[in-house]
Amino acid sequence: MQAPASLWLRLEGVVVFVATLLAYQYFALPWRWFLFCFLIPDLSMLAYLAGPRIGAWVHNLAHTYALAVGVLVVGLVTENWTVFATGLIHCAHIAFDRALGYGLKLPEGFKHTHLGLIGRAKRK
Repeated sequence: MQAPASLWLRLEGVVVFVATLLAYQYFALPWRWFLFCFLIPDLSMLAYLAGPRIGAWVHNLAHTYALAVGVLVVGLVTENWTVFATGLIHCAHIAFDRALGYGLKLPEGFKHTHLGLIGRAKRK
């Protein structure tokens, strides 16, 4: 029996989350900064006040690895460890969301993601 794609994506999230935590520890970055910044990408949900289409676009921008890895690479290349830590935290946040089954949002509404429905919409 083959596992559904969403299970593989969730497992991938777990692996990336653990890898970011290990990297954060390896580079001896401040854990207080990690705890402070971990939920900041979720502020993108405020864009839903402008409607589901704009909300999904802004949320997805804040929850794509491309942006997070870009920040991480800039921090590494410039040896700016605060920027590097921010990129790692951003990657950790995205991975944590994926592990919980929260995916990129679809314009149909907040509960519609590329990993399927979330919340009460899933139980209906």
